[in-house]
Amino acid sequence: MGRGGASKDRESGAERKCLATGEVHPKYKMIRFVIGPDGQVFADVMGKLPGRGMWVSADRDALETAQKKGLFSRSAKQPLKAPDNLVEEVEKQLVRRVVELISMERKAGKAVAGYEKVKSWLQTEEAHVLIQASDGSGRGKSKLSTPHYGHYIGCLTADELGLAFGRQTVIHGALASGGLTLRVVEEAHRLNGVRKNEAGNGQPKG
Repeated sequence: MGRGGASKDRESGAERKCLATGEVHPKYKMIRFVIGPDGQVFADVMGKLPGRGMWVSADRDALETAQKKGLFSRSAKQPLKAPDNLVEEVEKQLVRRVVELISMERKAGKAVAGYEKVKSWLQTEEAHVLIQASDGSGRGKSKLSTPHYGHYIGCLTADELGLAFGRQTVIHGALASGGLTLRVVEEAHRLNGVRKNEAGNGQPKG
């Protein structure tokens, strides 16, 4: 396990089969679940909890299907209890994870917030990722464009971005390349799949 909780899944090509869809994906695009001592199903977003893992795609529909159709019990071949708020708990863990990673990038000098600073990073091609609040003004967000060959993250709210940058709210942010940036993009992609934001991780709408 490397810095920021990054694993070697990408290098090793580790893949798992989704309980709900039957599709095979890299582990970093899925959500791991484990069984507690009382037969309770727990989400293990960080992939650190002991025990046999059960995997579901980082997609809200797939997660809801696994929960409602008792697919965890079927996979484990024993009765299991999946909490009613299972999907919400996955979302909460992913939000915490993305916020923590962006905060670490900020402290390392690889992230900035605020329209003018982000615009400057984009103009000097220092920005590799453009981050914009999902509840920010569409008109304001359309004034900034995703870096060429870069990434766009639009699944966090202004309050959540504020937590990441140590402010009350943030609408615009940017990440430089290197460091934990790839991990931020991957975790944000998982969060977007669970939240199913309209803008998501695609291009900002202008």
